Amino acid sequence: MSTQPLAGSTLEDEVIVRRAGRLGHLILNRPEALNALTHGMVDTVQAALQQWRHDDSVHTVLVSGSGERGLCAGGDVVTLRRAVMGGEPEIVDSFSAAEYTLNAAIADYPKPYLAFMDGIVLGGGVGVSAHGSHRIVTERTRLGMPETGIGFTPDVGSNWLLSRTPYRFGTHMALTGAHVSGADAIALGLADFYVPSNALPELTRTLEEADADEAIEAIAIAPPDAPILEHHRWIDACYGEDTAEAIVEVLQTYDDPTAALAATEILSKSPTSVKVALAALRRSEDCRSVHEVLRQDYRVGYHMLRGCDMREGIRAQLVDKDRNPQWSPATLEDVPMEAVMAYFEPIDAEDLDLSSH
Repeated sequence: MSTQPLAGSTLEDEVIVRRAGRLGHLILNRPEALNALTHGMVDTVQAALQQWRHDDSVHTVLVSGSGERGLCAGGDVVTLRRAVMGGEPEIVDSFSAAEYTLNAAIADYPKPYLAFMDGIVLGGGVGVSAHGSHRIVTERTRLGMPETGIGFTPDVGSNWLLSRTPYRFGTHMALTGAHVSGADAIALGLADFYVPSNALPELTRTLEEADADEAIEAIAIAPPDAPILEHHRWIDACYGEDTAEAIVEVLQTYDDPTAALAATEILSKSPTSVKVALAALRRSEDCRSVHEVLRQDYRVGYHMLRGCDMREGIRAQLVDKDRNPQWSPATLEDVPMEAVMAYFEPIDAEDLDLSSH
């Protein structure tokens, strides 16, 4: 394939930026880290989108991940934790502002924006894919927002999507960190098209010559049944409660063993994160755009990274890997509602400006 790198980029970069025919192709290229996003990667993707927005020869944009494991496992939170531990939380603030501005740019992009949501698609990986116009999943897709397990909360505008899923599945995903399949993602409105993973190279080649809708129609197949829909009764019944404590209580007593397992999962997460995640999700139901949700994400994230649970969660899951985080407070009952509401307070710095995308 003949390619034209974006000016200033090389094929050895953390994002490979290619032009081929009608297609602008962005390949997240840190396979050893499951393509976890760095600030530089976010800036590179944003620059390419800005350039291609005004380039009439680019008809379609595609984002995919290098390696065999997936599109993207999220942000490079280990590096971000190091910045916070080093007394430089403003580094994380800057990354978050850049990432959320990119998420808004993807949601508003005037050209077809395709994402190959193949393999692992977590956290920030959802942010660079699920706001696009053409979201493509495969039989290998494992999509989720696992932030409550690292002392954070679902961000990157995901609550705009999760708050609008049927049967309260988004609440289940946000609180437990559960992963869903490609078929599940389509059923929940988190993706659009199902393409076998071995057909993705063919689709890429077709996109170089054909319009996005035409190329996808020629290759996409009907998705299989969505396994998660089998659980819609207990999920809808249990996650409608007003508080996290009430949700857990109903899950524990519901006549379905999978409900009890969900309660156990929630209780293993950061209690503060669970309560903040539920509040953020409920607030997102009333937001009028993904931009409002992203601004909320920025405020919540600003406060959360200055607490202790995010540092502890990343340590336990990704640094020491002892899988034994010591949350503070340790239980849902110990997190008062006024403490939860404090995470939504305006910050001293200016609010997130999404006008530059």
